[in-house]
Amino acid sequence: MAPAKSANSETQLARILTSLTEDKAEDVVEIDLRGKSAIGDYMVICSGRSTRQVAAIAEKLVDRLKHDLGVQSKVEGKDAGDWVLIDTGDVIVHVFRPEVREFYQLEKMWLPAGEAAATQA
Repeated sequence: MAPAKSANSETQLARILTSLTEDKAEDVVEIDLRGKSAIGDYMVICSGRSTRQVAAIAEKLVDRLKHDLGVQSKVEGKDAGDWVLIDTGDVIVHVFRPEVREFYQLEKMWLPAGEAAATQA
């Protein structure tokens, strides 16, 4: 069951990007999924420098979405801190440690070839 939706996807995306910037997430990539997938409207992929930072970025993001927009999120992987998935129903956020992000290369699955190469430069 998808989380309850209370703010539109563009509002959620804007708040997510602001939160990630405030918490010094690195290499933030925004992917527009509208018309491409039913899993959500947007996907955001970013990195934290350590397991502690990855978990903190995710925790603060979930708290801000709930407090500022009333959005309940599903969270997976926060305890391990290597890869945290946050699903708001409209926006899916992946917060990785750099090594884990490099291994899975989600950008290559979702972005056109030229854009994916540019994000890895």
